Amino acid sequence: MFANVFSAYLEGIDGLIIHVEADASPSGMPSFSVVGLAEGALKESKERVKSSLKNLDYNIFACPITINLAPADIKKEGSHFDLPIAISILAATHNLPVENIKDTLFIGELSLDGRLRGVSGVISIVEAAKLANIKNIVLPTENASEASLIGGINIYPFSTLAQVISFVKKEKQVEPYKREDNPYAEVSYEEDFSDIKGQLAVKRAAEIAAAGMHNIILVGTPGSGKTMIARRMTSIMPDMTIDEALRSTKIYSSVGLLKDKGKLITKRPFISPHHTASNIAIIGGGAKSTAGQVSIASGGILFLDEMLEFNRSVLEALRQPLEDKVVTISRARRTVTYPADFMLIGAMNPCPCGYFGDKDRNCSCTQTAIDRYKARLSGPMLDRIDIHLHVQPVHYKDFGSYPEGETSEIIKQRVINAHNIQKERFKGTDTKYNSRMSEKQIKKFCKLNEKCVNILEKGMDKFNLSARAASKIIKTSRTIADLSNKENIEENHILEALQLRCSQL
Repeated sequence: MFANVFSAYLEGIDGLIIHVEADASPSGMPSFSVVGLAEGALKESKERVKSSLKNLDYNIFACPITINLAPADIKKEGSHFDLPIAISILAATHNLPVENIKDTLFIGELSLDGRLRGVSGVISIVEAAKLANIKNIVLPTENASEASLIGGINIYPFSTLAQVISFVKKEKQVEPYKREDNPYAEVSYEEDFSDIKGQLAVKRAAEIAAAGMHNIILVGTPGSGKTMIARRMTSIMPDMTIDEALRSTKIYSSVGLLKDKGKLITKRPFISPHHTASNIAIIGGGAKSTAGQVSIASGGILFLDEMLEFNRSVLEALRQPLEDKVVTISRARRTVTYPADFMLIGAMNPCPCGYFGDKDRNCSCTQTAIDRYKARLSGPMLDRIDIHLHVQPVHYKDFGSYPEGETSEIIKQRVINAHNIQKERFKGTDTKYNSRMSEKQIKKFCKLNEKCVNILEKGMDKFNLSARAASKIIKTSRTIADLSNKENIEENHILEALQLRCSQL
């Protein structure tokens, strides 16, 4: 007999509906095969399914059983196919009514004794089921809260295969899962901009960067406050929208990083990889084409501390995601596209010893060593960073002389106002922030008067800037004008943008 069960597979961060087809022949030599480009953990599903069914006294493997995962031209892997394979076999061997599984999608890993274990990527799978007009989804109890983040579909969580079988047979009435708590966790930050003493110019640059989602690089001696400032950037960024929260939650779930599986990711990501991280760790890839740090940071910040200590190939690999805001990973028979819409913050020392230009400590580096050190960051990569800033250290003896600075909440309100202006400006387009403007949008929304044009031209000549750098300066000046609630870019806006871009690194 033939039976078909709905399941799903993760293609990047999106779910793809899979048909788990089972055929049990009434005669022939005993066999159990899985076809349809089954890979990895899926190859081992046969043993888990066979053991769990035998431990429930289903001795049904005396005949030939074939499982096909359709479409068969896509590589599939993952332990979440265990449950749908088991259900399809039971239906194909007349142990379950086929009509009771028509509108239901099944996912879950089986233990040898029939218990159900949680799996990753549930939120994407539930979303795919909803889009395919599938009415019900059966999954492990561990994944119930995460699945409930997507409404409009009946969720039935169970702890064991025996319970699932009883549900399919309709031996007793089971109500769909309903959560009682709020999935939207309140956002709070322990670190605040009021902790930073002095550094008014740097805090101003941080505000501009957050207001327009501009990439920024901070150069300064050890202890000057680069990391301290970077770690507080998320506290002045607007709260994530529902769409942004869902996207981040899907990414975290797909890579198994979702700690609280019943809550949405509502705090903007702050990802700070170690400088020994590989290309695959940062960009993504590997045998499973998993998402990298640039994708996990989407909607938030990718912070590269000690930026010049990263492998040069890693830094060069960031060039394409910085421009396109997506990253495409191509492997044999599989191409996956992940979002990479992050703000880059880089922090670096001015030289190998770290003290070049310091007033109190002498630099021990030769000019050749300094030049070689700075050359680790290529011109094309540097050209993609909107704001370049030197961070001057504040002596601890001067801490008491600085007044209490503005809190993150005060700065955040100005940033939110600038974001609202941009939201209205780019309504009906895919653009969200000034830093993402196309050349056509720059011409439309960033008209410069004659004085501004003269200032920009002189700056480009003096600092030998590229056309891309000029575009970045105009975008930054548009953000500065938005923070000032000005409709048009004025001379002081373009001057400040030039100053932020033309620091000699």
